[in-house]
Amino acid sequence: MAQAMVLEDTGLTLDTLLETPAGRRALSCIQCGICAGTCPYGSVMVNTPRKLINKLRAGLIGEVLASDDLLSCVTCYACWAKCPREIRLTDVLLPLVKEQVFLNLPEVPAELQSALEATLRYGNPMGESPRKRAAWVETSEVEVPIIRDVKRPVETLWIVECYASYYPRGQDNARATAKVLVALGVDFAILGNEEKCAGECARLSGETGLFDKLRDDNMKILGKYEFGRVVTSDPHAFDAFRFLYPPLGLSVPVEQTTPFVARHIDQLKPKLTKKLSYKVTYHDSCVLGRHNGYYDEPRLILDAIPGVEVVEMAHTGINAICCGGGGGGMWLDTFYKAKGYDRLSDRRVEEAVATGADVLAVSCPYEVPRFEDSVKVLGHDDRLVVKDVMEIVAEALED
Repeated sequence: MAQAMVLEDTGLTLDTLLETPAGRRALSCIQCGICAGTCPYGSVMVNTPRKLINKLRAGLIGEVLASDDLLSCVTCYACWAKCPREIRLTDVLLPLVKEQVFLNLPEVPAELQSALEATLRYGNPMGESPRKRAAWVETSEVEVPIIRDVKRPVETLWIVECYASYYPRGQDNARATAKVLVALGVDFAILGNEEKCAGECARLSGETGLFDKLRDDNMKILGKYEFGRVVTSDPHAFDAFRFLYPPLGLSVPVEQTTPFVARHIDQLKPKLTKKLSYKVTYHDSCVLGRHNGYYDEPRLILDAIPGVEVVEMAHTGINAICCGGGGGGMWLDTFYKAKGYDRLSDRRVEEAVATGADVLAVSCPYEVPRFEDSVKVLGHDDRLVVKDVMEIVAEALED
């Protein structure tokens, strides 16, 4: 069951934070160190969340803002989820601090800078042409309507997002999701070439101005059409549309693909007729899991697929190891490598291999390229494949 969460006012600044309930709660920190201990890069960060709050209290926040240390925060929600004082670190404090850190950086890491510039110019971090965003539709085995062409209200607007639109393996996820939606009889359409990145990872990397622009642009596009709900394949976009777009007028329900399909699994079960002899281990997405409470839903789907055996990694649920892609981490691997940090996706793949699983299942388009690269680098490509949950479901559907 998803947790009910509402983010704080997005108009907050670091200067006004302490005037709010969330800011005053931050000052109630008991300095227990749980946040530092649970942070995946806590052993190498100078300004762990605990120290950040301590310096905020002491009026020494300038020391944090003058460092690039918080670029190591991948917004995995671990500190937020385990804080005994329920301080909204990842929701409120860290984004505000990271915004100021970003503004004070003498030089933005090249990989991150390139992704942000491409998102500003093209509406996606890969720098691909907006005119090619819906090109994958031509290779889908089922019809994928584009809402501009439908010219009527639809029940579900499916936000495909960037990696599922452009990245070849992400397109596999998009085609699989389309097949599942059709099997469920969902009346859906996509924005096609009008869609732009939802912007959540840009915001959490510190580039709030870019997020604001993307949100404004997307809201203008959404305002052109009528639809009953938003469903998106990307957990980061799910967070943005669920929590950060409503203040600008988005008033329909927002769901992520995996819990949406889980909610209709009884309807789908009779069509899952192909037996798949897979041993599957599931990676809990930080956003779906720790931030939104969706732990059971992906496993419910996998358990419904004939022949699938689910095995668990050493760290699951609230304790799952982050893939390292959130909060701009998707575009900071070179930065982390230069600092000598372990790659979080490598840690997770080693755990997956240790289960003896054939398939590492995920529910986020970022995780497919991250884990596939780690599988190859670590030499496990003959033992483990990475698949989105929707890909596995689509395989099991009757033809």
